[in-house]
Order: sequence, then structure tokens, then C-alpha cells
Amino acid sequence: MDNKKTHPESKKNKDNKNVKKTKKNISSLSPKRTITFMGLILITLAGLIGKVGYLQFVQGEYYKKRENNQSIGSSVISAKRGAIYDCNKKALAISADVDTITINPEFIKAKKEGGVDQEEANKVLKEKLARKFSDIFELNYDETLEKLNSKKSSETIASKVEIPKVEELKNWLKDNKISTGINIDVDTKRYYPYNNLASNLIGFCGSDNQGLDGVELSYDNILKGTDGKITTSISVTQDAIPDDDESYIAPENGSNVYLTIDSNIQTIAEKYLKQAVEENNCSRGGNVIIEDPTTGEILAMATYPDYNLNEPYTPNQTLSNGWEDLSSEEQGKKLYNMWRNRAVLDTYEPGSTFKVITASTALEENLAKTDTSGDFYCSGKVQVSDKEISCANTAGHGAQSLRQALENSCNPALISLGQRIGTDKFYKYLRSFGFFNKTGIDLPSEGSSSFWSQKNVGPVELATMSFGQRFTITPMQLVKAVSAIANEGVLVTPHVVKKTENVDTGTTTNVETVEEKQVISKNVADKMKDIMKDVVEVGGGTYAQVAGYTVGGKTGTSEPDPSHPENGYVSSFLAITPIENTKLVVLLTLYDPHTSNYYGGKIAAPVVSQILSEVLPYLNIPSNNSNDSVTNDLVSIPNVKTKTLSEAKKIIENLGLTCSTSGQADDIITEQVPASGTQLTKGGIVKLYSSGNDERVSQTVPDLKGVSFERAKIMLQAKNLNISSTGTGIVIAQNPQVEASVDEGTVVTVTLQEQATKSQN
Repeated sequence: MDNKKTHPESKKNKDNKNVKKTKKNISSLSPKRTITFMGLILITLAGLIGKVGYLQFVQGEYYKKRENNQSIGSSVISAKRGAIYDCNKKALAISADVDTITINPEFIKAKKEGGVDQEEANKVLKEKLARKFSDIFELNYDETLEKLNSKKSSETIASKVEIPKVEELKNWLKDNKISTGINIDVDTKRYYPYNNLASNLIGFCGSDNQGLDGVELSYDNILKGTDGKITTSISVTQDAIPDDDESYIAPENGSNVYLTIDSNIQTIAEKYLKQAVEENNCSRGGNVIIEDPTTGEILAMATYPDYNLNEPYTPNQTLSNGWEDLSSEEQGKKLYNMWRNRAVLDTYEPGSTFKVITASTALEENLAKTDTSGDFYCSGKVQVSDKEISCANTAGHGAQSLRQALENSCNPALISLGQRIGTDKFYKYLRSFGFFNKTGIDLPSEGSSSFWSQKNVGPVELATMSFGQRFTITPMQLVKAVSAIANEGVLVTPHVVKKTENVDTGTTTNVETVEEKQVISKNVADKMKDIMKDVVEVGGGTYAQVAGYTVGGKTGTSEPDPSHPENGYVSSFLAITPIENTKLVVLLTLYDPHTSNYYGGKIAAPVVSQILSEVLPYLNIPSNNSNDSVTNDLVSIPNVKTKTLSEAKKIIENLGLTCSTSGQADDIITEQVPASGTQLTKGGIVKLYSSGNDERVSQTVPDLKGVSFERAKIMLQAKNLNISSTGTGIVIAQNPQVEASVDEGTVVTVTLQEQATKSQN
């Protein structure tokens, strides 16, 4: 068989044919298509070059920062919030070091071990962590485990954790060799050592240490300071990498704030306010303000019911009934009302306490004299336009001077005075006394007054305004205005902060007294103070007398506004003391009292007397001792604790006191009521508890109001209780209150007063 071989020349000819064919195909492309093809290539290259340039030069800084953020970690160092002190440097709000626990779920992984499924190991680790977190921080296990399995980069496990719990966690993590994904950041937590004291004034902080109410809010910028920061490189597991790039910015701690509030006076005011609200069943509570009129410093400001500053979101006792049945929106509204500082935020009709403003205006304008006989006449009612307005004394007061009209709190006389003044002059002085503006007190959300527009004031409106009704003001506005009368006619801006202190430098900044204007002359101010003194000494405010001190005042009882009858009556008493060189202005207001006698002179004046009976001696204001209470020999109780029963009994009885106890003669005394140092009248009772019998014996305090001192003493002795008194006459107030449960031997303080004969409205 013939074998045919391919000749090399034949192959070459074939290749040449293929080349020619390719050239023919290329050459067959039209010039237009070639240009388009090349253009597309150039556009693509240009786009790529542009993109690279854009990323490099335009977004280069962004990606650089992003890279840094992925490799650099920072943690906030919380500034320590400044403390709040009273005027005696007693701490009312402090910050303590705590920590906040956060996690990075994706970095919480079990250590790799041979033959162990990694996913299952991670699951077991997170369940273990969830149990421990729940145990230490008292958390819900399921919710905590959900956070550990979260897809988020960070979750907060617990905030504001006290150091002992943090140390427990740290030790557990160390023992279990867990070091990644769990962060412990330094933080601070706000504490209020006295719980409810001045709660509505001090306010509280949120979880981020930001002030939310009261002084905490109004002075937040001064108290909070500036947080610091640590920045360092971190690994992919969020562990810090030691290097030279670590930066530390120290926090600037907040300044301390010193209040004008005296916690001792605040405690006294709150004690008697609470008692008055509860005894008179005041459905809308009450408030009290005590101010130094010469400086504008608020010495006490209380609202009741109050709340616990350490648990601001827990309803107080007044709100707790049926709380769970309320919607979240209703609960929020109730809490907001609970926090309100009603002395500054809420408005009310001042009633007859406002008559001192009307009278001051008339005296300043020389439209009346203090003691012109028969200057006013009261028949028990007066016709104003188409409206008949009655006096509280429907039989009428007859002919009166201005002094007598205020002693009697006579509405027709004040209506006549208002007519003499006229709308234009009345509004001029309302403006001058500050009733059309906020007081400027350094507290948040101050309320505003509500008056008729001047052009809409007719005869009836002028008449009702003259005796303090059908307009509303805040209690603080009235205190500021009356403080001008007490301060020789000079209006002063009230304030609750005395000074601030930079904790880093120790420098202090004082809050200076701001005198705004001379509202009335000193001569008129002195005349008004003298009239107010007579209101307390012989008029409707006699229950406000304080033995040994001169007190001026004015009663107030405003009727329900017809448009809001549900608000009920408002009973109040306004006081200044002493008359010469006045140091205190006090306003007590009780809202919607449910009692048979709701007049301010009857239920508010005695409370002011109780407050002043303790505050005036505390401030070392000299007493004239001209009206001492029942005089009895007083005995100071010695300390008999640790002595035998027989020894203690002998010591007590040798002092003229009665000893009440049970047990064996050689039993050791463990407790005594009253405490050592208490002063009792001879015949008083000392209850002794011993090692053989330390079971407490309690008694219910009887109602002593309206009885004489001797009768009250007998009633208390029958229950093994003691008595202490101020004033003379019948009992008008007592502390502890009626039906309070107290230990045998407790001293019950009573305020005595002669029977009042004048109007107490």
C-alpha cells in the first residue's frame, strides 16, 4: 500500500491560505465598527482609572477613617456628676462609682478544642454566661440569652452596677478564662441619701446621668461635667493592643451645687405639711414655701404627696392603689404629676391672702388710711353691677377701718377699695409686684399667672380680683410679692441655689441677691406689716400665733371656680415674722380639704404656727418670752440604758417622773422612751425596756383638738403618753397626728390658742 506523505511545502501553502483568510476577515470590518470597538475599550479603561482615582483622592480619607475605626477602639470615661448639698453642707444628692456591662455577641466564642463542634461549644458558653449574668444582676435569663445571640454589634447587659457585683463578675470571668466580647466601662450612679426629702425641688436623673427635673435639670450643665475618653488599637476579638498610639482624655467632673435650702427647716415643713394634708383629707395635696425676704433665699419648699428620689418611677402611696389597672399612658401622666413642684409650677386662686396686695396698692396711692373709722361699711353683701357678692359674715361687719376690714377679711370692704383704685392703677401695681411675669426662680418649667385682659375688666371682674378670686397665680408668685412688703417694699428675685463649687480647682461662685425694684415705700410696707400683725393677734389669724414671737399674716379661703368645681376649696395662710426686721415669709396652701371647717384661719394657720414654733428657735431668732406656754417645771431625762431595772427606776422616780416597765429588778435596761435629753414636765412617763422584757408597747394618739391643756394631759396620761405645749388656751394642733401609732412614753406636742372670735376665712 502506498503511503502518502504531506509535503512541507503543502503545509506552508495551507498556513498561508489561513493567514490570508484572517486578514481578509479583519480587513472586512468597516472603519466605523473598528472605531466603535476601540472607543468602548478606551471608555472602559477611563472608567476604571476614574474609579481608582475617586477612591484614592475623593474617598480616601473616608476609607482611612473606616479602617482606623475597625482597628481602633474607644471607651467613654464618665465624668462624675457634682453633688448637691444643703446650706449646711449636708449631702442631698451624690454620685457613686459604678460600671456598665456591655457585650459584643459576635466575639463571644469558646476556645477551639480538638473534636469539639465549635458552634455547639459557642452555644454552651453563651448559655453559661446568660445564667451568670442573670444570677449576678437579677435579670431575666431568656432575655439575657437573646442578647448574647443577637446579631447586633453591641448589647447592654446591665447599667449602673455597684462595684461588688462587678468584682464578682470579673472573678468569675477570670476563673472561666473568658476574656473577649465582654466590656466593663466605668460609670457613675446618682444616690439621694434622704429619699423623699425635698424631692419635688431636687428632682432626679435619668439612666444617662442627665438631670430630668428640679435642680438636677435647671443646673444640669453645671452638675454633669464633661466625659473623658480612652482610644487604643484593638484586635479582631476586641482586645486592646498595647502601642504608643493610645490616647487618654481625662473627664472634667461636674461642679457641686449648694442650695439655700436648710434640710432641718425642710424636714420640719414637710412633717407638718404631710400631717395637715392627711388630717384634713386634702384630695389634691398641699405645698409650703419658706423664704428669707431680704435675700430671696428659699429655706424650704415642699409639696405633698412627694416621692422617693431613688425610685422616681415607682408610684407613691397615693398612686399605688389600682396602679396596675392603668394604661402606660395614664401611668405616665400620674408620674409626671407626682414629680411636679406645685409651689412653682401650678396655679391657684389665692383668695383672701391677696388682700394684702390690694391694701398695699391703696395705701401707696393714698386712697385709704389704716385707721380711718367707718371708712368702709359691710352689710353682709354688696351689689356690683348685676351680681350680688356676699361677705363670709352674712350678718355684716358694719362700719370698719382698713385695719379692721383686713382683720375681719371683709370682702365688701375690699371691693370698695378696689373700686377706689380702679383697673388701670390696679394693673400697674400687679405688674410692679411681678404677677404678670414668672418669678425668675432658678427652677425649671415655672408656671404663669392668668388674669383677665385689662380691656376686658368690668365692675364684677375688678370686684372679685380685689379679694383674690377669678384669676390664678403660683404660690411662688405670691410669696415673692409679699416678700417685697416684708423687705421694706423692695422686690427680690427668689432662688434655691446659694453657690456652686468647681471640684477640680476648689473655686466657688456665689449666687448674689438680685433686687429688682422698689414696689411700695418703706412707710407703706411698715403699715402693712403692722396690720398683718393685728390680723394674727386679734383678727382671723389668731391660730397662727407663736409664743414669744411677733407674727403677721393673712388667712385665705378661695371658693371653687365655677368652671372647675372639681378642684374644690383652697385653704391657705400667709405669714411674716418677726414684724421688726422680718426674717421669714411662709405660705402654706391646702388643696380641696374634705373637712367640716375648711377655712384657712382654721386649718392652715395652726400648721404655720407649728412650723414657726420649731423654725424660729432653730434659727436663733430672739424670743420676747412675753407669751410663754403653760409654765411647769421641766426635767431632763437622763440616760439609764445599761443600768439595772431597779437602779433605773430609782433614778427616774427621784426626778419626779413616773416609770413604766416590767421585768426583774436585775434586768438590764436596753431602751428608753423618750430618749435621754428629752425634757418632760414633772409627773411625765418614762417607758423602760429591759433584757427580760423588750417587747414594744404602742398606743394610738387621741384627738386633742378643742380641749384644754389639763384635759389633754389627762387623756395622754391614760395612754402612757407625755405632753409638751406652746401657747395658752385650747388645743388647735397636735403632733403626732390623730390615730398615729406610737410607743408608750412618746411626747405629743400640742399648740394651744385662745378661742378666735374674728373671721378666719
